[in-house]
Amino acid sequence: MSGDRADLLFEIGCEEIPAKMLAKALEDLPAALERKLAEARLEWKSVRAVGTPRRLALIVKQLSDRQPDLDEEVVGPPVSAAFGADGAVTKAGQGFAAKNGVEPSTLQKKEVPGKKGMYAVAQRHVAGQPTRALLPDLLRDFASKIPWPKSMHWGWHDMTFVRPVQWLVALFGGEVVPFQWANQQAGRASRGHRFLSPGPIEIASAEKYIETLRAANVVVDQDVRLTEIRGELKRIEGETGLRVRPDEALLAEVIHLGEYPVGVSGGFDPSFLEVPEEMIVTAMRTHQRYFAMEDKAGKLANRFVTLMATIVKDPKVVSKGNEKVLASRLSDAKFFFAEDRKHTFEHWNKKLDGVVFQAKLGDKAKTIGDKVRRITQIVETLCSGSFELHPSAKAAADAARLCKADLASMAVSEFPELQGVMGRHYAKLAGTSDEVANAIEQHYWPKGQGGELPKPGASVCVAIADRIDTLVGCFATGLVPTGSADPLGLRRAAVGVLTIMIDQGSKFPYTISKLIETATHAYMREQALTVTPEHDKALREFFAARLRALLIEEGLPAQDVDAVIGASSDDPYDVKLRAQAVGKVPAAAREVFKRVANILEDATAKKIMIRGLVDPALFAQNGVEQRLWDALARSRNELAKARKDHKYQEAFEVLVRIQPEVAAFFDKGGVMVMDPDPALRENRLSLLRELHKPFSAIADFRLLGGAA
Repeated sequence: MSGDRADLLFEIGCEEIPAKMLAKALEDLPAALERKLAEARLEWKSVRAVGTPRRLALIVKQLSDRQPDLDEEVVGPPVSAAFGADGAVTKAGQGFAAKNGVEPSTLQKKEVPGKKGMYAVAQRHVAGQPTRALLPDLLRDFASKIPWPKSMHWGWHDMTFVRPVQWLVALFGGEVVPFQWANQQAGRASRGHRFLSPGPIEIASAEKYIETLRAANVVVDQDVRLTEIRGELKRIEGETGLRVRPDEALLAEVIHLGEYPVGVSGGFDPSFLEVPEEMIVTAMRTHQRYFAMEDKAGKLANRFVTLMATIVKDPKVVSKGNEKVLASRLSDAKFFFAEDRKHTFEHWNKKLDGVVFQAKLGDKAKTIGDKVRRITQIVETLCSGSFELHPSAKAAADAARLCKADLASMAVSEFPELQGVMGRHYAKLAGTSDEVANAIEQHYWPKGQGGELPKPGASVCVAIADRIDTLVGCFATGLVPTGSADPLGLRRAAVGVLTIMIDQGSKFPYTISKLIETATHAYMREQALTVTPEHDKALREFFAARLRALLIEEGLPAQDVDAVIGASSDDPYDVKLRAQAVGKVPAAAREVFKRVANILEDATAKKIMIRGLVDPALFAQNGVEQRLWDALARSRNELAKARKDHKYQEAFEVLVRIQPEVAAFFDKGGVMVMDPDPALRENRLSLLRELHKPFSAIADFRLLGGAA
């Protein structure tokens, strides 16, 4: 960094931005502005975004006051196109020169690395421009290209933004950056709090921005708002003797709902506590953005906390209003719960025959009722094998039959977030076992990457059956995710299956292929859907891609993951074990084994037959073949046991131990594998294949680099 520097402030004032959109913008905008500054060849120390529902602001610290001069060599068309036979510059050459602002006579003829022949080259010099002259267009273009899920028109112009723009502030080094955008002229006049400090607020500089707005009752820094909200929650905990139930997701949302957070508490009739607490908490947090409160034992209390966005004369009036709204919602919840208890799971399951799950599955497979029957069949097939469910396979089958019933209940119709949760409550009230009741809820787990996983037993079995049924059906009907679009959540479903299988480890004995086969049979049993080998292959590749991404996100090196998936990807837990082991193989052993794999692949490509029968009588007199053959013989049983027990680290310790014999085989004075004598060549290739065979099922060493 060099030259004079100053801070930049750019604030867009507008009508209230929805909380989720605001949170995403504050996260994404610094990197977007950094890209714009880099394109303009400007230097800076840091970029930060702050904001409230009524404003977005970016503060750039120590922005350089001008661009550096640019001297670069620009490669143009080939010499044959840029110059004529007489050496004169052609029209193509003149166009290239004009485009880069140089005289045609200055074009040079040069060889270019990576290209054949001679090319026309321009030596381009661009004088750096003052930052102040660049900022109007830069900020205007930056603001225009901020992406929003939804934008709107207002006024009589064609401008769109997330909400109507009300004012602009643009200051560089304390001076206004003059430009117009969204029918507003940039200046230094911001706005204070809508109620506590209405009207324009003059901003002296970027350095004074946050404190100036604070004086106008606007907490523009979202991190400070978070601290203040936590303080308000603590204050109310002290006043009530209760504690706020932790809810980080709700906290992350409410910090973007106002400019000046003030906590207020309220209560509700204790009789509502007869309703399952999940219904109460959901009614509060989802519909009203209220925080639930609990006693020291963790039991839900009949009180709540919410955040106002301003100071009011009488908080009790606000509290009474909040209580009235909540009482209405809890009355509905109590009614739904009471009505649902009048019905049975069989009643709800019959209703599911009229609820469409996916229309493209066809008339014999499209309803949720059809899906429940398939899930039940998949679970029964899995439980008929060696999968040990506790306490019984019957619990898994019962859970499968009941797992979607609560979708037809009044409670879940009103609170979709409680699917499975209400099923658990209703199952317990109906007298089912804890394992069945818990599986009804947990078969939806994990609800997202990193979410809680279903417990071993019936929950795991139904969770996997539900997801594999969805995946097989959607792939068979062409409902495959494309690009980033995945409206049916198939990537999430696949990751859920993989995560559960990895978590279960060797306790879950089925492979991805077996799961796909089982789900396929469930569809084809009723002749509901045809699943072709192409569909099967596409889905297995889809799983492999998701598994690759999952393991890399866990921190395993990409080349190690690729190598083990290249060998096989059918058992996710085994893939993870192999990838972890491969990462510990020393560089020398990796490199020499990669050489073995490449030699065998080359021989196959040349259609050289390798019968696999090693004849020690054909070994060379120097003894290197015999020593390698003996080392393999000594290690064969150890290798087999290590692979059987999934102890791949022990298998690779064998590889490291015999690595000197392998290296000697290839070293100067060793042997020529591709000997002109067919008998010697085949014998040596067979020896290498015997070496390669035990490890080829662990990893495709051709995909590994030399580094450990």
